[in-house]
Amino acid sequence: MSLIQNKVIIITGASSGLGEATAKRLAASGAKLMLAARREDRLKDLIAEIAKSGGTATYRVTDVTDRSEVEALVKETLSTYSRIDVLINNAGLMPLSRLEQVKVEEWDRMIDVNIKGVLYGIAAVLPIMRQQKSGHVINLSSVAGHKVFPGSAVYCATKYAVRAISEGLRLESNGEIRSTNISPGAVATELTTTITDKDTAAGIDQLYAIAIDADAIARAIAYAIEQPDDVDVNEMIIRPTRQEL
Repeated sequence: MSLIQNKVIIITGASSGLGEATAKRLAASGAKLMLAARREDRLKDLIAEIAKSGGTATYRVTDVTDRSEVEALVKETLSTYSRIDVLINNAGLMPLSRLEQVKVEEWDRMIDVNIKGVLYGIAAVLPIMRQQKSGHVINLSSVAGHKVFPGSAVYCATKYAVRAISEGLRLESNGEIRSTNISPGAVATELTTTITDKDTAAGIDQLYAIAIDADAIARAIAYAIEQPDDVDVNEMIIRPTRQEL
């Protein structure tokens, strides 16, 4: 039996891409899921698909930039399932542009979703996991959290921050809470649709021509979760075989 069986798992950004693929894989392994995103229609469709396959999942519409909504998500999860074993901080945006374009509103949005959203999730589950003396936080960073690229300075900064937060949580875990940072390369998701600069978008489209399927990341997440309690998978970088950077 998989060690994922019956684990209560929250996934943010679950309505598409990595979140959706991860939800399907974990549900098939017997996890009990709470799915969060802003698009209720997509969440309903995903819940119906999981239920049809015999999985267990529910949802709550959540904007991770609103701390009160994240707290409500966690409270509802606890009320529904009586515990929280894993939080997957997956929600993220990637509106790339060069600094000279001064897209400050996009910078603010990235910081709110990519950094504050992660912190709000951790803040909401940490007291519960401390009380349980167990838990697992999985944060989705990026290869952009390991290397800075032209046109992606702010995005890279947010993903470096996610890595720092993941490592800080590990160091402060007291052996009770596992911390995993996963850094995908080019993956086929809707992430590139948030790029408003046409020149940057064209370059990214060329890179993403070799993108791997989102289930590749879902498999990595499942691997980290299904390890025994004394094994903490801290860092994974997952790229297409042909991706150089």
